[in-house]
Amino acid sequence: MLMPKRVKYRKSQRGRLKGLSKGGNDISFGQYGLKALESHWITARQIEASRVALTRFIKKGGKLWIRIFPDKPISKKPAETRIGKGKGAPEFWVAVVKPGRILFELEGVTPEVAKEAMILASHKLPIHTRFVQREAA
Repeated sequence: MLMPKRVKYRKSQRGRLKGLSKGGNDISFGQYGLKALESHWITARQIEASRVALTRFIKKGGKLWIRIFPDKPISKKPAETRIGKGKGAPEFWVAVVKPGRILFELEGVTPEVAKEAMILASHKLPIHTRFVQREAA
């Protein structure tokens, strides 16, 4: 599972999911990509499930890049706990994704295989996504 090795602060505030993605909007490494169309927190488990679905479908062909990393800790209080007594312990890690962000990139496979693999990966994610290709320069 993806998570930071160490962080400066153990707990973080929730933040807001307004606006478009500030960076990571272009295909930089591969030929094909999966682009986010909505804002959402994507957990480390969801990223891993998508990665497994992609790599299983493309088998040994192709190279995969994961362009998001879960670096935000999400804390939870235990069930049936009264209000007060401070913030809960960190439970899991999420990547903050905004519209326009490229989530995964792929190369070394045919466009049909890439599209089908990205569709399988998108089924593991809680947001709407779009399959994109790099423009020929």
